[in-house]
Amino acid sequence: MLTAVTRRTGTVRLDVLLSTACDVIVERGLANTRAADVAAAAGVSQALVFYHFGTKERLLAQAFAYAAEQDLNRLDAVIKSTATPLDKVRKILRWYAPTGSAKSWSMWIDCWAESLRVPELEQVSRHLDLRWKDALTEVIEAGVDEGAFDCDDPVGAAWRTIALIDGLAVQLTVHQRVISRRQLGDWVRLATARELGLDPADLT
Repeated sequence: MLTAVTRRTGTVRLDVLLSTACDVIVERGLANTRAADVAAAAGVSQALVFYHFGTKERLLAQAFAYAAEQDLNRLDAVIKSTATPLDKVRKILRWYAPTGSAKSWSMWIDCWAESLRVPELEQVSRHLDLRWKDALTEVIEAGVDEGAFDCDDPVGAAWRTIALIDGLAVQLTVHQRVISRRQLGDWVRLATARELGLDPADLT
């Protein structure tokens, strides 16, 4: 259960503190975000931040998990819905790819880089990353069982599809104007269609 933490004026919930941490991380980057920066932005003491999170590394890991869970909650709703496997694949591809300002993708890329040095971030990012792959695998397997997809390797297809989006998303997010969002979408639909024995137009 989320707890409340005391400000000098009023109160701030723990989820608000995590949301504030996400905003600071997007602005400063994971490596340059200090507990003091989050405390100042939230209007609380640095000691209070350490009281709730223990270390800066745990604060960053939990803030990243908080941001990623927003998308994963929507993913879970798709998986549990009565939509067809094809419709579920369409939605997963659309939601996983970068959109808008791609703030969540900036955090993901930042987290992957910092995970090489921060074990807490590596554990969180690996767990959350696998949830996307497992979800897509589950949908592909359901589609194969129903005869909607022709795929001999659902696990491999899910990993290859997510890996393609990851790689293109890094290019799109880090290197502006190298590729367009439209190109990314077209290439992902083409590759996914080949994995599932579909026409790319089926995934539009």
